[in-house]
Amino acid sequence: MKATGVVRRIDDLGRIVIPKEIRKTLRIKEGDPLEIFTEKDGDIILKKYSPIGELSNFATEYVESLNKITGHISIITDRDTVIAVAGTPKKDILEQKISSSLEKVFENRQKFIGDGNNSILITEKGNREKEMNPQVIAPIISDGDVIGSVALISKDSSSKMSKTEEEIVSVAAAFLGSQMEI
Repeated sequence: MKATGVVRRIDDLGRIVIPKEIRKTLRIKEGDPLEIFTEKDGDIILKKYSPIGELSNFATEYVESLNKITGHISIITDRDTVIAVAGTPKKDILEQKISSSLEKVFENRQKFIGDGNNSILITEKGNREKEMNPQVIAPIISDGDVIGSVALISKDSSSKMSKTEEEIVSVAAAFLGSQMEI
């Protein structure tokens, strides 16, 4: 656990203010859900809640299937990080924070189709060689909210994503979104 040096008092309604700097660093916005955990020694842990994170085992199997079927790097993210990846070393991208470019895809709520000249980075760190290749990204929408994305990234910069691959990503995103509504 990392000490911040910040001390806050609980008000008469049991509320505590999370400092703006911490909210900004952790990308916590007004209305974001937080999970509350307690430890045996009395510690309270707040964690940003990721509804799609509950499906992490399922998401891992799903990206592995997408990778086998398409031969492309397959990625599933929540609103903050990459939660599942197949077709590239996991250490390069798994659990990395998503990029601001990907957040814009979330805001647009539309499928993104990129080629070698018009592509976005998936993560903040960005593995440019692989992420600047042709790609297709679809937001996962559940109960009207974007909760993550599904992406396919070609391993070959000279290839182009087909309509079939675009549809596969759209179906995967729609399916995962519907699983969260159940």
